[in-house]
Amino acid sequence: MPPEKSAYALARYSRSPDSIRDSLQWVRTHSAQNFLESFYFQYGHASIADLGHVVFCFEGLSELAATEVEDESLWDGQAKSSRYQDFARSGFLTPPELSGDDAVRYQEAASLLLETYQAVQQPIFDCLADKLPQPAGMKPDLYKRNLAARAFDAARYLLFWGVPTNIGQVTSIRTLERQIRRLKASEYAELRSLGGEIGEACARPPDCVWCPGCASEAVAPTLARHADPDEYAVRARADLKAWADANLPPASGQTAPCVDLLRPTEVAADIVASLLYPATHHPYRELYDLAAGWSAARRAEVIDLALRSRQRRDDLLNNFRGGLYVFDIVMDIGAFRDLHRHRRCQQLRQPYSGTLGFDTPGLLVEAGVADRYRQTMQAALDRMHSLPAPGAHYLLPFGARSRFLFKMDFAEAEYISKLRSGVKGHFSYRKIAWEMKLAMEKLEPELGRLIDATPPWVEDPLKR
Repeated sequence: MPPEKSAYALARYSRSPDSIRDSLQWVRTHSAQNFLESFYFQYGHASIADLGHVVFCFEGLSELAATEVEDESLWDGQAKSSRYQDFARSGFLTPPELSGDDAVRYQEAASLLLETYQAVQQPIFDCLADKLPQPAGMKPDLYKRNLAARAFDAARYLLFWGVPTNIGQVTSIRTLERQIRRLKASEYAELRSLGGEIGEACARPPDCVWCPGCASEAVAPTLARHADPDEYAVRARADLKAWADANLPPASGQTAPCVDLLRPTEVAADIVASLLYPATHHPYRELYDLAAGWSAARRAEVIDLALRSRQRRDDLLNNFRGGLYVFDIVMDIGAFRDLHRHRRCQQLRQPYSGTLGFDTPGLLVEAGVADRYRQTMQAALDRMHSLPAPGAHYLLPFGARSRFLFKMDFAEAEYISKLRSGVKGHFSYRKIAWEMKLAMEKLEPELGRLIDATPPWVEDPLKR
């Protein structure tokens, strides 16, 4: 069934004594549109829209856009893996914000990144082959595929937000509405356009159908009419940034650990720090300590500012959501791209700046290509800093470091540390997962000992 009719059938089923078969028959002769207009959009019975699901596939969007598309807590999907694809063949996207000489300069730096990405793969592969002879009993094709995957793991540091990718997602129409509204309010033109395209697709019959008889009705026509940009989020972000610029002292600049774990004890201070985190480049710990030392009136000033533009149907910003533990993580973009897929936590990011430097995989040093890599990376960051934002962000390489906040309970911390530290994983997020365990052991010795994480020095590069 089309998702809106499915939602109508199940909602009616919960509100009548009829069997599901009778409810389905009712829906065949009555308007799902009228029902949703009244109960979902007018009366605010939002859970109704959780009962209809739809599959969307996004092709040829940028890696930056893909990560923003996936930024939903109730989301299921898959994106193209950098381990099994040679991105040198796919080229790159030029963001709509850049034109003329800026576009040319962006394309020059992007081409150099992909040229170096392609050039370092064979030396890395040869280095791995020297270190890891083919085991007896392993087929040659499997051996080569495993080495190639590990070579891509190191070479991917030269990929950047502007390379294209594909995503397949399955969501409820409630999540889809929230996603459309969020994308339409994005700072990135690509995402605003994508939000509009999703709405247009909802108003049409599906592009791909399993049976010819399923193709006559639109996917979610009522949703398509009501998914307006999330203006509240836009205004709140702007208000919080203006307040932070006017009232916060400069960041201390002190060297922080790559994984800093806190257990906030003051809820209001945690919310204030979380509201200000995406509007600044301050570590979370600094923001939390500042907010904890402020008066209740000063904290209320920030909270009220974040709520000033909220309308009746607007959800609270995700910044208000919490977890018992807060991990402030400085990591490369590629590692974030993988860890971002964990849904049982709240995630916030700071603006992409390219000012925290970049990581250099040890394999590049061993393969003798580290100098060329560093020159290319630095050239990309220099060029990024000379281009206007937000289009410049598309040039940010996967190897560049940025700051991200993950708020979660212990069960999720245990799950991420255990899963992502395994030998099959990418060495970058393996290190982060291990540091999360060590941080938990330091903060909560009784709980940290329960995390069965694998140290990064335990390796099995031929296992995928």
